[in-house]
Amino acid sequence: MTKIAFMASLALLSLCSFAQEEAKKTYNTSWREGEILIDGKMDDTAWENVEWGGDFVGHEPEYNVKPSQETQFKILYDAKYLYVGIRAYDSDPEKIVKRMSRRDGFDGDWVEINIDSYYDQRSAFSFTASVSGVKGDEYISNNGDNWDATWDPIWYMKTSVDDLGWIAEFKIPLSQLRFANKENHVWGIQFTRRLFRKEERSTWQPVNPTAPGWVHLFGELHGISGIKPQKQLEVQPYVVGAVQSYQKEPENPFRDSGRELEANIGVDAKIGITSDITLDLTVNPDFGQVEADPSRVNLSAFRLFFREQRPFFLEGNNILTFPTSGGQNNLYYSRRIGGRPNGYPEGDDVEYVDMPKQTRILGAAKITGKNSKGFSWGVMESFTNREIAGVVDTLGVRREEKVEPYTNYIVARAQQDIQSGKTVVGAFYSNVSRVGNAGNDLSLLHDQAHSTGFDLDHNFKDRKYGFILRGMFSHVEGSPPSIHNTQTAPERFFQRPNNRHRELDSTRTQLQGTAGTFAFGKRSGNWQWVVGTNYRSPGLSLNDVGFLVQTDNINNWGYTQYRVIKPTKYFRSQKYSFHFEQNLDFGGVETRSGGEVNFGWQFHNFWYFGTGTWVDFKQISNADLRGGPAIQYPGGVNYYYELQTNQRKKLSVGFENWYYWGDYDFTQSRGGSLSLYYRPLDAMSVSLSPNISFDKNTLQYVDHQDLNGKMEYLLAQVKQETYSMSLRVNYNITPNLTLEFWGQPFLAKGEYDAFKFVKDPKSGQYKERFAFIDQSRISFDSEESEYAIDEEFVFDDPDFNVVEFRSNFVMRWEYIPGSTLFLVWSNNGTNSNQSENNQFGDLSSNLVRLNGTNTFLVKYTYRFIR
Repeated sequence: MTKIAFMASLALLSLCSFAQEEAKKTYNTSWREGEILIDGKMDDTAWENVEWGGDFVGHEPEYNVKPSQETQFKILYDAKYLYVGIRAYDSDPEKIVKRMSRRDGFDGDWVEINIDSYYDQRSAFSFTASVSGVKGDEYISNNGDNWDATWDPIWYMKTSVDDLGWIAEFKIPLSQLRFANKENHVWGIQFTRRLFRKEERSTWQPVNPTAPGWVHLFGELHGISGIKPQKQLEVQPYVVGAVQSYQKEPENPFRDSGRELEANIGVDAKIGITSDITLDLTVNPDFGQVEADPSRVNLSAFRLFFREQRPFFLEGNNILTFPTSGGQNNLYYSRRIGGRPNGYPEGDDVEYVDMPKQTRILGAAKITGKNSKGFSWGVMESFTNREIAGVVDTLGVRREEKVEPYTNYIVARAQQDIQSGKTVVGAFYSNVSRVGNAGNDLSLLHDQAHSTGFDLDHNFKDRKYGFILRGMFSHVEGSPPSIHNTQTAPERFFQRPNNRHRELDSTRTQLQGTAGTFAFGKRSGNWQWVVGTNYRSPGLSLNDVGFLVQTDNINNWGYTQYRVIKPTKYFRSQKYSFHFEQNLDFGGVETRSGGEVNFGWQFHNFWYFGTGTWVDFKQISNADLRGGPAIQYPGGVNYYYELQTNQRKKLSVGFENWYYWGDYDFTQSRGGSLSLYYRPLDAMSVSLSPNISFDKNTLQYVDHQDLNGKMEYLLAQVKQETYSMSLRVNYNITPNLTLEFWGQPFLAKGEYDAFKFVKDPKSGQYKERFAFIDQSRISFDSEESEYAIDEEFVFDDPDFNVVEFRSNFVMRWEYIPGSTLFLVWSNNGTNSNQSENNQFGDLSSNLVRLNGTNTFLVKYTYRFIR
């Protein structure tokens, strides 16, 4: 099937059924008369001033049917608060599931209200109450496509269980909502109830699960008048003390004591500048309670992506994000701020180094706002410290070296809603400025880095169809060495010999690039599809405050999915999808093409089975030879499947398995992961996730060197084994007092053999692309851990083994809303080395004997609220 025919087929399929939007319900509220005690009982006389709302309808598993249990609600308000009472009837109260979790855990039976207080039909505030008294809160944006659980407002909630079912009472400060300054208000509202034992969800306002969007379909809340937007003011200072212990190194003056003491103070604040504008501020933030990143081994030329876990950058992160194209590529990647220093002390005389673990963030501010005309915006600025490393040279003389310059980051995002959010136009800008990035390898950093972007998201035909258009531009400035380093970085490799569309220029002091995306598709109904194209020009540079894997790419793709949400005789739900993509570089060379089919079925017993196959038709890498010529790989087939038992049970098991076969047996990959989830008590959960993988690649890059005027590229066969396991234990003493443990042992080893030189990397004959090196030409020096080929090509032993154990134990007590006490114990142990023969038994015994760094931390925060 040609690409044109493929796209035309998708267009014809889009003529399937059109879901009709339901008429909007309304609820009339009233001013609170009399006191309301938030105790989960709803027995105060003030509740008698309004009528019950109800008539919920089924949303899942079947839409627009009568739910098995009834639900009703009431809403009152005054000048400071919105009061919500929800009565969840249950004919068998003994079967109500009272599971506890951390905030935003959403386990067991729960009820929820979504409030579109701006009535922009794109954003809303969500408040959830589980029957066990656990809060959930999320900021909803992009008409329901994004639910940000990092938003943690101050509000009050209690629940109770009785003979009729259970009750939840909410008291929501108006300062936590945003609304227009006018006399009379109409707000969008939606209620959702989860009946856990039947995995049934019902809603007050009927919304077809296949409908495009969520917020614009809410019902309406009428009757609010005479309230004024509240200026939010919250100040949260903190104090932290920590002790770090590690194995003594008597000869190292920086680690001869085996212990370090630290103390720190700082402050976070949330200030309502106006009713439409909020300032989030942090001074000298501390993230000692945050989990460590999981362990990984990277044999590719590209950067690894790690998710953000720091609270200040997590909250509202979706406001500033601006995706480019492909995977995690984004103009804004907050992990760039406050990461590890970019420099490292240089010189042959360096003996010991006291290296800062991270760059200190001196201060950061984030201003966000949205007005009644649908204009939303956010600006984040952060300033990081100059970092100094201590050095002791071979003569025992101490000195200091700068390893990170002062750096200022600015990120700004704006969007304008048009026609109640049917059309959204937006813009993005970022700037990174460094001061004093001279000396050692800091001279390779940019002095200035700018990026801009614009986007247009348009929906039509009752939002059933839509398209996205994005354009981006980057500009970096710096010394000739820094721009040369940018051109030769793995994202670009301008120096590769077959790069005929972009030349390496060592005199440049600037570099520009662009990127763009266009996608069009059908967004609703059982049958959905999208076709699109995106590109990243060779000069694109985003990694100062963004994330970019590789440039020089044009990607054309199509995706279609048919889903059956309504239960049938054999299945509770079904999905069937097909995906095709083609990649080219800017020279017009097709670098990859392939397609995928996958299927998924959920059965009536809540078990799930999914499977799929991806076929690579063609693969060419412009990066794997690290600046060398492009190399062509054979095609391959990837098959995978997953099985998940009923996750609602106290014990559930999931299993994933995958296989990849490369043509000519040039590569193989197989592995599996097991997930065990056990809840021995309603207040306790245990999850265990072991993973194992075996990989073989006969064309793994090792090294390249100039021999007699000719660049030789060395490949080898690598056999890699990776074992890891994640253990997580959560125990809720109360909804506001939790104990959490996470631990991950990680073991990996790689053995290299069958060395070969690249011969003709794009030959039509696979065996002509390389030449094996006879073993008699290879020697090994065990003392230096080096190989030599013909006594000329000398390279380090590439074999590796890595043993790591990382863990966090956290006691978190929110003793009053917004104020928290943390007690933390974290452990981080690592051991890695090269050896001619790696044995798994040695790795596992190393794990047992691993001496790590232990950190004990106490952090106290108190939130002042006005």
